[in-house]
Amino acid sequence: MTRIWPWLCAASVALSLFMLGLLLALLLTRGLGHFWPSTLEVATLDSGELIAGEAVRETALPQRDGKERLYFTANRDIDGARWRWVAIESIASRQTPTKLLRLQRGPWGDFIGYLSAYEDGQQRLEGEAAWQALATALAAPANTRPPATLVLETADGQLIRQALADIHRAQRPNAMHPGEKLRYWAHGVWQFLSEGPRAANTGGGVWPAIFGTVLMVIVMSVIVMPFGVLAAIYLNEIAHQGRLTRLVRIGVRNLAGVPSIVYGVFGLGVFVYGIGSSVDQWFFEDTLPSPTFGTGGLLWASLTLALLTLPVVIVATEEGLARIPDSQREGAVALGATRLETLTRIVLPMAMPAMLTAVILAVARAAGEVAPLMLVGVAKLAPQMPLDGDFPYLHLERKFMHLGYHLFDTAFHGDDVQAAIPLVYATALLLVTIVLVLNLTAIFLRHYLRRQRGQPC
Repeated sequence: MTRIWPWLCAASVALSLFMLGLLLALLLTRGLGHFWPSTLEVATLDSGELIAGEAVRETALPQRDGKERLYFTANRDIDGARWRWVAIESIASRQTPTKLLRLQRGPWGDFIGYLSAYEDGQQRLEGEAAWQALATALAAPANTRPPATLVLETADGQLIRQALADIHRAQRPNAMHPGEKLRYWAHGVWQFLSEGPRAANTGGGVWPAIFGTVLMVIVMSVIVMPFGVLAAIYLNEIAHQGRLTRLVRIGVRNLAGVPSIVYGVFGLGVFVYGIGSSVDQWFFEDTLPSPTFGTGGLLWASLTLALLTLPVVIVATEEGLARIPDSQREGAVALGATRLETLTRIVLPMAMPAMLTAVILAVARAAGEVAPLMLVGVAKLAPQMPLDGDFPYLHLERKFMHLGYHLFDTAFHGDDVQAAIPLVYATALLLVTIVLVLNLTAIFLRHYLRRQRGQPC
């Protein structure tokens, strides 16, 4: 019977790793696959109607035998819809014309059809010359593009005029070879990482959310680490180990299990409405009733998450201090070191890996929290960055964007949830990657410190 336990443990680890691999594979394929130029097709129905778009998926019809296919048809400004279900048996033929075009534009979203003409006030270009002129104009910076107009044609022959200024990208995926598709994919990933959101968070990039997430985690870590480490030092090295100390430890561990939204309510009531309103009355009375610190911002969000992760830091640091043999402390005292010297030169350096473990756990939890941030400072769109070139450079009172909240808002509050699903996967993949990079940095630093002190890694 005892031999089965190692096999059960190994099977549990293997199953966990397998599920983690499936999650990462799903995020990679759905997230990064969003930027790959998908094939566009023109479907001719039995009725003679033409439908141009991207075939997304197929599903079985519940009422009768057969399947239907979902097409992303775009062109919301023409027929008021972006999606259409088509019964497969009603499709007479399917074609993939090389000149079929897909434009990323605003404010109506994508267009799928043909480029009929390019007009810039001096000339009118048609056919391949119009496509070359459009590609050249889009390659230039947005503020240097000519005031041109495009004449676009849908698959069923309708003509519309589109200002060049409202177009972000253009592609003819059916005419691209693999190298061109790879370059287009890489450029799309770069834009996703370096630009701001648009079209109600269903397009554009997430750079402000990346910046806000990393900055909030850094500010939170700077706040929580000194208090967490000092509290752990007091509980393990200074306080009398009696009933009161045990009760304090139990309370700290219980605080680690409090739902995060409770911390958000506490931060809203104490930090925002309590301390923030008082600060406004003392120092920003001229700006009232418009609040400066009496509303959500980076400082209050960081303090709330610092309070949320404080029990984690205390517990991890105290466990590291408890693992240091008492012989190390006794040897230092025997050699004439004071209690302070023993603490600062012997105990704390040996406990440094445990402190970095506390940082890893705090960052991993704080970076993914959304519920408390909705109450204390996160915003759907932040017009100003918390860090810029204007004095005092770091503006703790400003609202900020966060990847977790951006993911939530894109998935549930967009005007087209179906179109936002690929961006949800891409944002989730990015959030996981940021947490992984921050954790790996702390892990490698912990490994280095352990090797420096000759401790087992």
